[in-house]
Amino acid sequence: METHRPVTALTIAGSDSGGGAGIQADLSTFAFHRVHGTSALTAVTAQNTRGVTRVDVLPAASVVAQIDAVATDIGAGAVKTGMLVNPDIITAVAARLRELKLGPLVVDPVMVSRAGARLIDDAAVGALKALLLPLATVATPNRHEAELLAGLELHTLEDMREAARRIHRLGPRAVLVKGGGMTGALRGTDVWFDGEHLETLHLRSVETRNTHGTGCTLSAAIAAHLALGRDALDATRRAKAYVTTALEHPLALGSGPGPFSHFFPLDG
Repeated sequence: METHRPVTALTIAGSDSGGGAGIQADLSTFAFHRVHGTSALTAVTAQNTRGVTRVDVLPAASVVAQIDAVATDIGAGAVKTGMLVNPDIITAVAARLRELKLGPLVVDPVMVSRAGARLIDDAAVGALKALLLPLATVATPNRHEAELLAGLELHTLEDMREAARRIHRLGPRAVLVKGGGMTGALRGTDVWFDGEHLETLHLRSVETRNTHGTGCTLSAAIAAHLALGRDALDATRRAKAYVTTALEHPLALGSGPGPFSHFFPLDG
């Protein structure tokens, strides 16, 4: 009997003990898309729907060892990065990915939360811009991250388009400026730019407070579709459709803004 070789994807990110974001959301998303997920953990967080109470960061050498363990035996049809925490980890991860030449890379530049809280310092932002973004097939900054990377405030659709152009100059092959943090009619409107095509992507807006893990899930879904052989724009459109539908299936967990179901067809 011939053994089927599964499609694989690697996530390099932090752990969310509440299961809604980070490694947990990424692996759930990979599994939904029938992609075998592997992981390299960067940090362990103690968190639930009410917030984060503790963060323990792993040494950069430990993160690289996990990447090597996966790459040298299992491989990766695509890679996504999430919370990389500090300059040491960012520098080490970028160097290793450059050497290994794995599948397409999706960079979720976890620098600022959707609510605007800064998550990494200036040195880490500089390392991400200089070393990691130039390796990206797709970069997926939220509103506040795009403002930080592009150096301008985002209030209008044209602001989003200009931010996408500026971030593209930093080296990623394509940029998706996410509009989840925008207001009014722009909420949920994303802007795509790959150096040639400037696209506005918009699906129905979902009213829910259960948005925890949205960014992680979107970038993981893009990586899954890239691993399955789809081109970057098609992968992004499909990922956006997946996340939009998942948001319509909130999970009644905890007392704060919780997650949504990554396996919504199985609900009920």
